[in-house]
Amino acid sequence: MPEARMIALGFGKYVRSDKVFALERLVGDQRGEGRRTRVWIEGVPEPIVASRTEVTILRDMGEEAAADVPVLDEALDLAARLAAAADAGRVDLSDLGRRARRVLASTTQPQLPADD
Repeated sequence: MPEARMIALGFGKYVRSDKVFALERLVGDQRGEGRRTRVWIEGVPEPIVASRTEVTILRDMGEEAAADVPVLDEALDLAARLAAAADAGRVDLSDLGRRARRVLASTTQPQLPADD
């Protein structure tokens, strides 16, 4: 088990990694405006709402398996932000294009030179 360390939950909240026993992704209307994940902590009766995603928190805790899904996490965050911006009638298509290209570029493997 990785050594205990302090991990950030966002908005100035920190917790010892060895005290976290459950994470829950917030979805739908629960998510947004800095609300991403419910974090259950040993000794704390109610979960803390974190502004960071569960994947980011897991990565900070040393859970290497969480590092396998950052593209999905970013794509879901982009979709949530786009939906909220569209509902509010303000969508920055230039920013959307840049973010989409970055996500797509991170999913492609570099081409190896062909043997001649």
